Amino acid sequence: MEPQRPNVKTALPLSLERYHISEEYGFLLPDSLKELPDHYRPWMEIANKLTQLIDAHQLRVHVDKMPLLSCQFLKGHREQRLAHLVLSFLTMGYVWQEGEEQPAKLPGNWEPGNHHLISWGREPAWFYTGDCFGGESSSAWDKGSCSGHECHLAAQPGGPAPSPDATETFYSGHHQSLREDARWKDNPAMPAGLMYEGVSKEPLKYSGGSAAQSTVLHAFDEFLGIRHSKESADFLYRMRDYMPPSHKAFVEDIHSAPSLRDYILSSGQEYLLTAYNQCLQALAELRSYHITVVTKYIITAAAKGKCGKPNHLPGPPQALEDRGTGGTAVMSFLKSVRDKTLESILHPRG
Repeated sequence: MEPQRPNVKTALPLSLERYHISEEYGFLLPDSLKELPDHYRPWMEIANKLTQLIDAHQLRVHVDKMPLLSCQFLKGHREQRLAHLVLSFLTMGYVWQEGEEQPAKLPGNWEPGNHHLISWGREPAWFYTGDCFGGESSSAWDKGSCSGHECHLAAQPGGPAPSPDATETFYSGHHQSLREDARWKDNPAMPAGLMYEGVSKEPLKYSGGSAAQSTVLHAFDEFLGIRHSKESADFLYRMRDYMPPSHKAFVEDIHSAPSLRDYILSSGQEYLLTAYNQCLQALAELRSYHITVVTKYIITAAAKGKCGKPNHLPGPPQALEDRGTGGTAVMSFLKSVRDKTLESILHPRG
């Protein structure tokens, strides 16, 4: 449920450094780490050959031999972020090595503390590395997983046209790994969830990576005072639990600050109203472009697959084709948040 904005009389000081946010790079890590301390070499050795191990159906064998390592020796958020990325990829590869017909439970050498490290901040991999969207890779194994797939074109309006099979490659390859491989909630392939040995006696359920976990969009919504429908808002607030804790705190502190929208409404200043509406229009245009990208790279690609178009790549399960990476009915959700953004536009009084 959407939290109520408190009646705050004074502005709260916001220090970006306190929230691990860069003034230049935003929520991305500048000069992101490529290696973890030597204690975690067993993780990195497997991660650096992840693609080859999955292709050879040997990842589970190597992970099962991996020693139990505690996350207590990770120093600071930068090492935690890289460790989270590494463990998330190992987790996805381990569970789905043999496809949706044979998902695996996680073995006991995933320590409970490491399980929590995997669970928070389950953003899409590009959010941390930028690799799939034209940024720098944080490690060789991550770069290898994206090589040649041109998925970065989806986020570059006006950029060079993708190759003819780019949408097919993204849908069958990346969309699959970012969606059902990354989630064990609302997934027909594992309806009970995922069993974490040594962590819980019952299976656990987590959503997959989703743009709805992107801190920047939540920050814009809170700063501009956009209120979404109950269904969309419930999903969005649930997605905040997958952000890095410092980023979630940033969004919540913006929510607790005085309302920009209320200030503009009470100011009577037309130039402020105009500037505010321009921000809303720009955000709505971004969300419209997101709809275009999803239509091209997911919905249209799925339709081609249903029509019997030859496809040499394994595609996501039929039951998941209309779902978003976080488990939402993707198009209705995206159109709802776009429309609510436009409905927030203010009109002059009088």
